[in-house]
Amino acid sequence: MEKRRIVLLGATGYTGQRALRELLARGEKPTLVGRNRAKMLTLADRFETELPVIEIDVTSAADLARLLGPSDVVLSTVGPFMQLGMATVTAAARAGAHYFDSTGEGPFARRVLGELDSVAAARGATVVPAFGYDYVPGNLAGALAVDKAGERARHVEIGYFITRSGDGDELRYRSTLRDAYTLTTGGTRQTLVATAAEDGFAYRPSRPGGPSRLVDERAAKRVRTFRYAGVKRAAMTVPGTEHLGLPQVFPQLESVEVGLGWLGRWTRPVQMAATLQAPLLRSAKVRAALTRWSERLPGSHREPDSDGRSLVIAVASDGRGRSLATTVLTGPDPYEMTGSLLAWGAVHAAAPDVVLKSGVHGPVAALGLDTLRLGAAEAGVHEVEGASVRRR
Repeated sequence: MEKRRIVLLGATGYTGQRALRELLARGEKPTLVGRNRAKMLTLADRFETELPVIEIDVTSAADLARLLGPSDVVLSTVGPFMQLGMATVTAAARAGAHYFDSTGEGPFARRVLGELDSVAAARGATVVPAFGYDYVPGNLAGALAVDKAGERARHVEIGYFITRSGDGDELRYRSTLRDAYTLTTGGTRQTLVATAAEDGFAYRPSRPGGPSRLVDERAAKRVRTFRYAGVKRAAMTVPGTEHLGLPQVFPQLESVEVGLGWLGRWTRPVQMAATLQAPLLRSAKVRAALTRWSERLPGSHREPDSDGRSLVIAVASDGRGRSLATTVLTGPDPYEMTGSLLAWGAVHAAAPDVVLKSGVHGPVAALGLDTLRLGAAEAGVHEVEGASVRRR
């Protein structure tokens, strides 16, 4: 069996360039696909390499169907994914290609699972949305915590935080509202604003004592607090692929919570503001206006500060809410991590002797826990030994 072709969509964007750099460092020659042939050729020249380039409309299902085949591995960094991403993932699933993307949009991943799982399984395609900082480290940390806890684990809570490497002890660093601005790109902030306006979801019983399932729930409905390294960190609930993927692997789970803790002390005020504004966001006109405003936020073209780091905390607990096991992961800044994870995932999936689980899956179910842990380590994501976390 020959090695699969790696196809990269969105290489000229900020995250796409990170993924391309990592692929080239691994000796790969991916095929670049996008709307602007000249920009892709210029990018290849900047990396001092010759790469195959294909100019198509990346939102055209017909163009993508002609391009992709069962021997391809597709990497997509073209977002916002709810607006621009369905054509690519649909074409990959129908072609039997393996697929990874950089989305941080939980509703997109949920839609992919609902619409394409059976298609991908029938065609032998493995589809893993959100294969970057969103939401690989949370899936990994959650799986490791539940695995340590064993069969008594019924609940898992996961928090995403950002720190700085130049602040002495990065594990004790608590991010500020300024960090949420200076450590992220304009595109990320636009996605966060858009996500706040979209319907979210959670994984828990729909009624007391009932079976657990995905339930509709707006983003930032609740705040969870994690205590680690002597620091109390708050995180607003968000829809992530942990809700979709961890119950696939650990069916005993009754609830999965995912929280975003980038805002530091501003977490609760922002969550309260989001609660008050929730009725307004039901209006399509308000959501459209919010999207336009997010596109005009200051600093939309600046690059993030270079000293950002990632911290992910997961706590597994029993049916009474008593903590059983915790996992803490540290890693590079979200963009470097995403580029590295996408590149590793593509190279792994392209290997002739690798067999992945067909269908739409979270990263643990698709790749296996041990394989994912090794791949994450290659991307600089490591477990903190002896971590002790209290959660409220």
